[in-house]
Amino acid sequence: MTVQRRRRIIKRQRSSVGLALVAGISFLAGMTDAIGLMSLGDFVSFMSGNTTRASVALIQGDAARGVLLIGGLITFVIGNAAGVMVSIKFRPQAVLLFVSVLLVCAALFDDLRELRFLLLILAMGAINASVEQIEGLPVGLTYVTGALSRFGRGLGRRAMGIRNTHWVVQIVPWLGMMAGAILGAALVEEMGNLVLWLPAAVALFLTAVSIQIPRRWQSRFIQHR
Repeated sequence: MTVQRRRRIIKRQRSSVGLALVAGISFLAGMTDAIGLMSLGDFVSFMSGNTTRASVALIQGDAARGVLLIGGLITFVIGNAAGVMVSIKFRPQAVLLFVSVLLVCAALFDDLRELRFLLLILAMGAINASVEQIEGLPVGLTYVTGALSRFGRGLGRRAMGIRNTHWVVQIVPWLGMMAGAILGAALVEEMGNLVLWLPAAVALFLTAVSIQIPRRWQSRFIQHR
């Protein structure tokens, strides 16, 4: 086997592992967002929606809800920053462990709605730092508007005869988020307040899986600048 062929095989394997991890994390994000929406009344990963909701709440005079949602937006940004710091100081796998701890804390504080809401948002912000790209292609984990936009633009270029097919992978996070949201929504009624332990368990499982990924591979899933 030539060195070039071996490199192609490794790249293909690394991409497959990365996409599987993206699907799993997006599944977790979709599940958590659906549970948050149904049990707390607002999104915990869809910040575009919360931006609109905060604006409407302020205009309608619901200052308390508007301030809470704005606090959620700030918390999401802080979560992203914290995730990057954890990833750089330790390893990308540590981000998933950090997220797992936050989700466990959110599940424990079942009587403190606002605190639970902010903890979930902090976790969903941080998780974006666990995988930022696959072989140089940007991916979103807790939101799929960008993924669907990139998919649609790629489809348009394909229709115009441009043969690049990298855009196809953008459907992976959408599929993961959709599947997770369906399961999360289905289980809210069944499990009640205990339902938030499910995302925590999924996050711990993903942490265990990510630890098995070679460090040199996972370093290719994050941005270094």
